[in-house]
Amino acid sequence: MKRKLFISFFMAALCVFILGAAGSAFAGHELVGSPKCKTCHKAKTGDQWKIWTESKHANAFETLASEEAKKIAAEKGLGDPQQEDACLKCHVTGAFLGSEVVVSAKGKYVPGEGVGCEACHGPGSTYKSKKIMTDPAAAKEAGLLRDLSEAACTKCHNDSSPTFKDFDFEKRWAEIAHPVPEKE
Repeated sequence: MKRKLFISFFMAALCVFILGAAGSAFAGHELVGSPKCKTCHKAKTGDQWKIWTESKHANAFETLASEEAKKIAAEKGLGDPQQEDACLKCHVTGAFLGSEVVVSAKGKYVPGEGVGCEACHGPGSTYKSKKIMTDPAAAKEAGLLRDLSEAACTKCHNDSSPTFKDFDFEKRWAEIAHPVPEKE
């Protein structure tokens, strides 16, 4: 029991460290919200918007309103899951990225969007323009993350999650794949 408690504590501390580091990396960048991404990422460019809206990530915040989520929170001694940091850190983009990330006054970001585009690709305020996005080097320089890894996913998809079952990165990655088609 003590070993299990230690491992849980260690994993929680590691998550705080990782999320804190991510927040620092994103300082100065602002969340604009997934609806801003929709502007360009429609059918003509691979329909990333549709793929995301049909994913569990898009509904991650809503999931916290379910009776099952409320039951799990109560068992953990927590209140409303839609207001608990322990839940929000994996169900809401802004909480996932950390407290140093600011919400743009010009954007459409709302916590209710769940795990949005910027959770994986970084806050979009500096790379959102078409001019930057059409130049891969400029987009990367402006903060767009493209080369995502298993480590990014397992910040949340791990055995610290009360609903964790198993995480097969390759399988899950294929389920959420949303590439931009190569230009001919």
